[in-house]
Amino acid sequence: MKFAYKFSNLFGSVYHRGNLLFTPDGNSVISPVGNRISVFDLRNNKTSTLPVESRFNFTALDLSPDGCILIAVNEEGEAHLISLISGTTVHKYRFKRKVRCVRFSPDGKHFAACKENNVFVFKSPGPATGEFNPFIMERVFHGAFDDTTCLDWSSDSKILAVGSKDMCTKLYSLQKFANFRGVTLGSHSDAIRAVFFEKNSLDLITVARNGHLCIWESSIEPADLEPWEPFKKKVKEAANSDSEDDIPQITVDKTSKESKESKSDEEMDVDQDGSHQVQKLTYKRLARHYLNDLVRADRSATLTSASYHAETHVLVTGFSCGSFFLHEMPNVTLIHSLSISDQVIASVALNAPGDWIALGCSGLGQLLVWEWQSETYVMKQQGHANNMTCLAYSSDGQYVVTGGGDGKVKLWNTSSGFCFVTFHEHTAAVTGVQFSHNRKFVVTSSLDGTVRAFDMTRYRNFRTLTSPRPVQFTCVALDRSGDFIAAGGQDVFEIYLWSIKLGRLLEILSGHEGPVSSIAFSPSPTSTAMASVSWDKTLRLWNAIESGSAHDTVSLPADGLFVTYRPDGEEVAVATLDAQVSFFNAKTGDQKSCIEGRNDLGSGRSDTDLVTAKQTLKGKAFNSLCYSADGENILAGGQSKNVCIYNVKESMLVKKFEITQNRSFDAVDDFVNRRNMTEFGNLALVEEREEAEGGNVALKLPGVRSGDMASRNVKPEVRVFSLQFSPTGQAWSAVTTEGLLVYSLDMGLVFDPFMLELGVTPESTRKTLKDCDYAKALMMAVKMNEQDLIREVVETIPVASVELTVSSMPPVYQVRALKFVAASLESTRHIDFYLQWSTFLLNSLSPGLLRDRGSTTYTQLLPVLLTLQKALTRKHEELGKICDFNKYTLRYLQKLGELRKDVNPTKQVNSEGEEDDDSSEMDDEELMLMG
Repeated sequence: MKFAYKFSNLFGSVYHRGNLLFTPDGNSVISPVGNRISVFDLRNNKTSTLPVESRFNFTALDLSPDGCILIAVNEEGEAHLISLISGTTVHKYRFKRKVRCVRFSPDGKHFAACKENNVFVFKSPGPATGEFNPFIMERVFHGAFDDTTCLDWSSDSKILAVGSKDMCTKLYSLQKFANFRGVTLGSHSDAIRAVFFEKNSLDLITVARNGHLCIWESSIEPADLEPWEPFKKKVKEAANSDSEDDIPQITVDKTSKESKESKSDEEMDVDQDGSHQVQKLTYKRLARHYLNDLVRADRSATLTSASYHAETHVLVTGFSCGSFFLHEMPNVTLIHSLSISDQVIASVALNAPGDWIALGCSGLGQLLVWEWQSETYVMKQQGHANNMTCLAYSSDGQYVVTGGGDGKVKLWNTSSGFCFVTFHEHTAAVTGVQFSHNRKFVVTSSLDGTVRAFDMTRYRNFRTLTSPRPVQFTCVALDRSGDFIAAGGQDVFEIYLWSIKLGRLLEILSGHEGPVSSIAFSPSPTSTAMASVSWDKTLRLWNAIESGSAHDTVSLPADGLFVTYRPDGEEVAVATLDAQVSFFNAKTGDQKSCIEGRNDLGSGRSDTDLVTAKQTLKGKAFNSLCYSADGENILAGGQSKNVCIYNVKESMLVKKFEITQNRSFDAVDDFVNRRNMTEFGNLALVEEREEAEGGNVALKLPGVRSGDMASRNVKPEVRVFSLQFSPTGQAWSAVTTEGLLVYSLDMGLVFDPFMLELGVTPESTRKTLKDCDYAKALMMAVKMNEQDLIREVVETIPVASVELTVSSMPPVYQVRALKFVAASLESTRHIDFYLQWSTFLLNSLSPGLLRDRGSTTYTQLLPVLLTLQKALTRKHEELGKICDFNKYTLRYLQKLGELRKDVNPTKQVNSEGEEDDDSSEMDDEELMLMG
C-alpha cells in the first residue's frame, strides 16, 4: 500500500469569517474557511478546497475581473496572491497590520487595500498591465483620521472612494485631474460600512453602521475628467531676439495676495488655451434614509454588511439580527426582506446577473445562496455548531456520516462535498456513529441516554433505543449483519445489547470497573465477537450472542481509549493512555506487538501552558485508530496536529501528516513566541480587565481544552477527534477542530511500478500494442502503472478482443486492471466500453479466489470491488437524472405535436382562394400560450 496522500477537500465547515465572493460567471461562490478557501460550484453541485494554507485565518478576499487571480489576506496582514488556474500561491506580501478590505479595479490593472488609516494601491500582475512582479506599490493615501473600513472603484478605474471609522468618505484619484481635488463626504454619525459607485457615473451611495444611507450626486460625468497639466510660464525673450514682433511682457505683482488667488482660480477654472471653463467635481446629497427603521424586532440591531449590483441598481444589506433587505436605488424602494437566523450576517454578495445572494453567518458557520426573485434556496449549508466528534464511512465509500457536539447528525456526499441530510433528534452531544454494511441505516449514540437508528431511504428516525436506567452512552457498534447494536456507558460501567429488528434490549454485559471508552464488533460475517476497552485498564473479548456475559479479560498497561478489529477479524488494536498502540490476537488474547507513539504525536505548547512542550507531551495519547483495507497498516490520531500511519508487522512509522498550520488555533507551535516573553513572563498569561469587570482574572482550570467562555479571547486547541480509512483505500478522513479533512491519493503524480522488469518501457509497450499482442501490452502497462499509458492501451484494444485479452492474464494482473477500470468509470464518457471491461474482468476472476479470504489477492480485490460499486452507483444516479429529464421532454414534445395537429388540421382558405395568414398566426400564439 502506498501513502502518497494529499489534502483534497474540507467538509463540515463552509464559512468562518471574511467576505464572500462570486466568480465572474456567477456560478460559483468563494468562501474563506479558516486558513483555507473553498469554492462551491452551484451549477455542478460540487465543492472543492484550494490546496492553499495560511498561517492564520483569512479575513479579506477579492477576485480579479478575469477570475484568474485571487488575493487573500489573513488576520495578521499576510496577503497571498493565488492563481486559480494552478491553485497555488504565487507570491506573499506582509502588510504587518490588519487589512480590512481589498478590491481590484474594474479594468484589472490595480488593486487597493485598506490598512489602518491608509489605502495602498498596487499594480496588478498579469497581461492587463504587462507587469508580472506582484505587489508593486503605486500610490498611498493617508487622508483618513481613523481606520479605513471599505472602498470601491469607479467604473472607469480612475476614482477611488474610501470609507472609514471617522464617519467620512474620501475620494482619491490615481492620476491628477484639472477639475478634481480630494473630496470628503460627511453626513454620517457612525462608521462607514460600505461605499458604492453607480455604473458609468461618479454618483455615490454610502451606508453607515447605524443604518443611515446617503445618496450623492456628482456634478460631472467620468468623461468630463480632464488630465492635469502643469501651468506653462511664458519665457521672457532675450534682448537680441530675432523675432519681428515685439510682444510686451505682462508684469504681475507676486507679493499681492489678490493676484495669487486670481491666478489659482484661473488655473483651476480655465484651461491653457483659455477657450472654455472646466467644471469642478462636487457632490450634492440627494437623499438620506434610515434602514434601521425596517428592523422592528430589534432596535439595537446594526448594519453589518452590504453589497450593490450596479447594473440592476439593487442594494442588499445585512443586519446583526439575522435579517437582510433588498432595495431598488436610487428611490430606496423595498423589494424583498427575509430573516434567516438570529445571528449576525457577516457577509453578503451578489452574483454577476444579480439574481443570487450569498449570505454568510460566522456565528453558525452557515452559508446560504438565495434566489430572491423566485424566493428559493440555491444552496443552504451549515457545519456543526460545536466540534465534530465522530465519523463513519458507508460500505462503498460514497457517503460519510458525522456527529457533533451540538447533537446533530449530518450525512455528506464524498463526491460533491455537500451535506444533504441533517438529523436533529439528539438533545446532547453525539459520541458515536456507525453505517450499516448494507447502507440502509445509520446508528448513533449520544450523551442524552439514547441510541438512535436513522433510515437512509426515508431519512427518519425509526428506532430509539434506551436503557432501563439513564446512561450517558460514549460509544456504539453495529455487527456485520446489521442485526445487533451495542453501546457502552460513561457513568454506568456496562454494555447494552439491542436487536435492531425487534427494538428490544437483549443483554446487559457487566464486568468493566470504569467508563467504557470504545467497543467494536468483529468484521467477519460469520462471527459475532465483540471487543471493548475501558478506563479500568482492561480489554474484554465478548461473544454475547452465543455465551452471554462470559468474556476474556486482557490487562492493559494504561487506560484503554480505543479498540478496533483488523478487516479479517483475526487481530485487535488498542490505543491506551500512555500513547501506545498494542495488538492482540482476537481469539486467544495474546499480545503480538506494540508501538510506542508518544514521540510521533508531537507536543504543541499552548499560549497559557506553564510547562514546556516536552512535559506536555507526557499527557498526549492516540484516541482513534483505523486499519487499512489490507490490514498491513494502521492510521492513528489523537490530541495533537499529527496523524501517523504505522506498519503493523514492523511496528514502524511509515508516514506522518501535519493536518494544519493554522496559528489561529492553540497548541500548534512547539515553543512560545519570543516576542511574548517579557521580564514579567509570558504576556499570554496576563489578562487585563477593568476594575469594574473583576480586575485581573486567574488562569483557566487545568485540563480545560474547549476554552474558558468567560475570557475575552478563546483559541480552540487543535486535535484529531476521530479518523477512518475509506473502504476503497483511495482516501482517509479525519474529524479535527477545523472540520472534516479528506486526504486522497493522487495517482497521476506518483510513479509506483508493479513487478517492473528491465525491458518494460512505454516505447516497448506501444510497440507490443501495435503488434496486436494485447494481453502482453496490457500487462506491461500495468507493470509501469502509469495511468495515461494504461488508458491508452485499454482504449486501443478492440471490443471483440477484450474477453480473450482478459482471460489470458493472471489473476494478479486482472485485479490491477479492474482497479484501473473502476477508477476510470467515475470520470469517463465511454461508459458502455468500460462496463464491458468490468463484466469480462469480473467473469474471469475465479470463484476460488473470491472464497479464499486469507489470500493477498483477495485483500487487494475487496477495496477494488467497493470502488467499482461506488462508481456504478454514481453513474446510475447521473444517467437516471438525464433519462428522466429526456423522458419528460419527449412527453412534452409529443403532447405539443398532438395539440398542434388538433388545432391546425388544415389551413384555412379565404374566398379568394388564398391562405389565411392571420389564422395561422393566431394558432401559433395559442400554442405558445399552451407551451
